[in-house]
Amino acid sequence: MIIIMQHGSSQKDIDYVVSRAQSLGLATHVSQDQGQTFINLIGDLRAIYPSALSGLHGVERVVTLDQPFRLASKDFKSERTVVTVGDIAIGSEQVVVIAGPCAVETREQLMRTARAVKDAGAQMLRGGAFKPRTSPYSFQGLGEEGLKILAEAREVTGLYIVTEVMTPEQIPLVARYADVLQIGARNTLNYSLLHAVGETDKPVLLKRGMMSTVQELLMSAEYILSYGNHNVVLCERGIRTFETYTRNTLDINAVPLLKELTHLPVLVDPSHATGKASLVNAVSRASVAAGADGLLIEVHIDPENALSDGYQSLNPRQFAELMGDIERVAQAVGRYTTPEKQLVK
Repeated sequence: MIIIMQHGSSQKDIDYVVSRAQSLGLATHVSQDQGQTFINLIGDLRAIYPSALSGLHGVERVVTLDQPFRLASKDFKSERTVVTVGDIAIGSEQVVVIAGPCAVETREQLMRTARAVKDAGAQMLRGGAFKPRTSPYSFQGLGEEGLKILAEAREVTGLYIVTEVMTPEQIPLVARYADVLQIGARNTLNYSLLHAVGETDKPVLLKRGMMSTVQELLMSAEYILSYGNHNVVLCERGIRTFETYTRNTLDINAVPLLKELTHLPVLVDPSHATGKASLVNAVSRASVAAGADGLLIEVHIDPENALSDGYQSLNPRQFAELMGDIERVAQAVGRYTTPEKQLVK
């Protein structure tokens, strides 16, 4: 059960509602978003009637929810959340494409790739400055130097920056350079990190863990939302199964399922889902057809010599072809990839 306070409710009203809930034997968790306060009620709610709280001064409404994820649920918010990054609206009719290399390797590599994906129609640039790798001997990223190169690429191309943050301690540094903070698959259940990004004002791209259920993904999003950050974008990137021909198994069911369960935008990462560049285009088309609000694509200027994930990275020519292909699918389902394409719908 969630108590939604009226916009601009006084602290006195909020404190009174909290004390009233606590007098009923309930714990409370208070969060805010754009001037509106939400009071989560925690405890045995079976004997609590919404009418006991809905008439209190400053209360807009009381929402009873069946799902364990509350703020992420469509029962809590029926209209779709649109996460804005500058002039980009993730969750709108536009299919947003985020493209770039797995890792920032050199200034030349990133700049050439950034210009290529910009020319092909991407709206945002991805690239890892800190790289969590399976082997401790693999390339781990350039750290702050990589962040500086990403920020320079933004200045040159106008592309907004998405990059991964791995620990709570890294957040101030990464947030100084990035437009969107990415939580990688290995950190989907890192609750201290989720708590910390929940206290920032930066949009968060939350990737599904390689062995996480849909409910676990949504509960991870709930951590971020409950600490006040309502700018959360979900990303399906494939889960680990017994199949060995692909890196992971894309759960295409998750896209329409998440659209049924949550108001949050949903992206798909076909690069990590397949692990093979030859499959990325087809899976991208399928994802847009299934209702994805955007794609996260790995692109490298020279995939054969990439320091990480070159086998799943597209070269600029392949990426340009992909952008044309997904535009046709987007048009078929009433969406578009760039504002220019919207004009010809």
